[in-house]
Amino acid sequence: MGVTRTPRARWIEEGLRALATGGPGAVRVEVLAQALGVSKGGFYGYFRNREALLTEMLDAWEREVTEGVIEQVERGAGDERARLDRLFTLVAESDGVLTGTTLDLAVRDWARRDEAVAERLRRVDNRRMDYLRSLFRALCEDEGDVEARCLLTFALRIGNPFIVADHPGRTRAEVLEQTRNWLLR
Repeated sequence: MGVTRTPRARWIEEGLRALATGGPGAVRVEVLAQALGVSKGGFYGYFRNREALLTEMLDAWEREVTEGVIEQVERGAGDERARLDRLFTLVAESDGVLTGTTLDLAVRDWARRDEAVAERLRRVDNRRMDYLRSLFRALCEDEGDVEARCLLTFALRIGNPFIVADHPGRTRAEVLEQTRNWLLR
C-alpha cells in the first residue's frame, strides 16, 4: 500500500494558522511539517520553496475573504438589505482559519513591512468596499451616506477585537445588534 501524501490544502491551511498566530516569520517548513505530523519532504512535492507557499497562502486568503464571502452572501434570496443582513451574520460567525479576524489582522501587520502584501491587501480591501457599496446603494441615495456606512461596517469588522470599552446598561452583543440595525435602516 502506498504512502498517503498530505494534501496541498493542508499545508496552506497550516501555514495560514501559523501566520495568524505568529506572523510570516512563523511560517517555516519544519514547523508546519511537525504540526501536520509529517516529514518536510512532502512540502517540496507541492511548493518550490517557502515563498511559493506564502504566495499560495495569500491567494487562498484573498479568494476566501472576497469572492468566497460574496458567493455565500449572493446564494441566498432577497434584496440588498437581506444580503447585507446575511453578510453581517456570516462575518460575525466567521472564525475559521481563512475568514477569522485574527488572520486578517496578521495580514495587515505583514503588509506594514512588505509592499507586495500591502498591494494585495489594498486590492482585497477595495473589493470588499466595492461589494459593500453595491449593497448599500440600494438603501441610500446619498453617495456620502453610502461611503460612511461602508467605512463604518468595514472598520467595525477590523477594529471590534481591539475595542474593550464597556457599554453601560448594555452588552457588547446588544450594541453590535443596534449598530447592525442602524446600518441597515
